Amino acid sequence: MRALKFADDELKIAEVSAPLVDNEALIRVTKSGICNTDLEIVRGYAGFSGIIGHEFVGVVEKSAARPDLIGKRVVGEINAGCGACEKCRAGDARHCPQRTVLGILGRNGAHAEFLTLPAENLLEVPAAIDDEQAVFVEPLAAAFGITEQIAIAPQTSVAVVGDGKLGLLCTMCLALESENVVLIGKHREKLLLAEKRGIETVLLEDAARLNRSFDVTVEASGSESGFATALDLLKPRGKMILKSTFQGRANLEMWRVVVDEISIIGSRCGRFAPALEILASGKINVSDLVSERFHLSDGIEAMRSAAEKGVLKVILSMD
Repeated sequence: MRALKFADDELKIAEVSAPLVDNEALIRVTKSGICNTDLEIVRGYAGFSGIIGHEFVGVVEKSAARPDLIGKRVVGEINAGCGACEKCRAGDARHCPQRTVLGILGRNGAHAEFLTLPAENLLEVPAAIDDEQAVFVEPLAAAFGITEQIAIAPQTSVAVVGDGKLGLLCTMCLALESENVVLIGKHREKLLLAEKRGIETVLLEDAARLNRSFDVTVEASGSESGFATALDLLKPRGKMILKSTFQGRANLEMWRVVVDEISIIGSRCGRFAPALEILASGKINVSDLVSERFHLSDGIEAMRSAAEKGVLKVILSMD
């Protein structure tokens, strides 16, 4: 099969062996989405080598454990646990110490014609959700996952820093819970996507007037300056949610965290079921977040495009 593979510091379209089924389900990938994490991996993040990609929709070709899924469109939770540890026995492999993660840690990913995942990771895609929308289930789940970690009430004031695709999704999800959500970013055209959904926006250059105004901030820019802005915006004893992964180190004024008694919370993967429900209900529309579409054979060009400023979601098609 063909796959977009990163190995030996080189990204290429490779002809590789199709994955062995073993005890997992075999999925024929129809579409996949390029994520900022994919871009960071080719810059050295996580030390991953193999087929990249973790946002996908596909059709189940084989599944001994769940034959009822054969022929069904599915998305898949990206963390595959050991099945035996305390976390896995509790039904949540996201922090299994032995987990593999699709296209990120110890497991080949989704920018390929086929992939495998444990059958228990798979969720059927409702008919109301088309393939392009389904590609957004993983990042939408990550965005909505914030509400698993902290309580967001209608009166909670929230600022999201970063107007890229992750920041936009976080803003949309949090606006379902709070009446006081503000998106802060650099790009007028991206902020307009939030504004047309009735969400308040502020240009980064004007954000200082809002310093020390928010109960919760979400850092979704993936930059050191974004962290500083998110910290500036917080009230004392506020909560900062870190959503971005990026390769490198940041110089942070941690004394400010101590003085203002700030809570910093890392937030990674969310549950897929709520994201599917949100998409199927039409509460969130992601269609205008797709910037470009490429065939898998043009995956290198697609990655270059995804790294350009102003680009939102880039989707690969395997057909």
